Amino acid sequence: MVRVKSPAALIRAALFLLGGLALYGQTDLEILRRADSLASYYDTDFSAEYTIVQDKPGQSRSTTVAGVFRRDSIETYVIVIMQPAISRGQGYLKQGETLWIYDPESRRFNTTSSADRFQNTNARNSDFTRSTLAEDYRIVAGEDAVLGRFTCRLLTLEAVTTEVTYSRMKIWISEDGLVRKTEDYSLSGQLLRTSAFPDYYQIGNRFVPKRVLFEEALLGAVIDGKFVHERTQITVNKPSFSRVPDSTYSKTFLESVNK
Repeated sequence: MVRVKSPAALIRAALFLLGGLALYGQTDLEILRRADSLASYYDTDFSAEYTIVQDKPGQSRSTTVAGVFRRDSIETYVIVIMQPAISRGQGYLKQGETLWIYDPESRRFNTTSSADRFQNTNARNSDFTRSTLAEDYRIVAGEDAVLGRFTCRLLTLEAVTTEVTYSRMKIWISEDGLVRKTEDYSLSGQLLRTSAFPDYYQIGNRFVPKRVLFEEALLGAVIDGKFVHERTQITVNKPSFSRVPDSTYSKTFLESVNK
């Protein structure tokens, strides 16, 4: 005797085949694409002042202040270090797939990786650019989840390119389409880093994180018998969508900052 599936089972199967209809009737892929669009600014420049506070257990807290300038339409950004004094004038220039770092003492540019740590913090160079998760990853699972006060869609992602910083991710996207938390994993499934995005500025129809909190899973120190993780907090100040001069996105600009 052939067993006929119940209507509920058929509905669940249909939803799975569609990619998982979730928040507001969207598929998981649509949700991920919307999260990308809210974290990217293709029709305008973006600039802000970032205060980056690094806490390494057993060491003194360090603070870096940087000016960040992005033009997502041509996949470029410039970062200028303003504090501390020892690092003032150091800069980063991303042009497409190439990322340059400028040393004002030697007056030389060297290439670096987007996956490298930014100024020895728990932020990565890739954290400062536009979001392309829907291009770089495939969705392998999706489920509804509650994260504090947020109702979210929790997506599990696997990279489809070797150019990304992390091979696997979990991402919590709230009903408004904004990323609230991510977990970054190695290819073997080892948790490497957790990131939180607790609140955002809304400027017109655009959104900018007010704070980003990073916690390393494997880096830290034992303090008073307890393992304490390395943490970094980025606070975004003075966000602006005013146009930035074309000359800002150049090596010449970074060289001129120190003259």
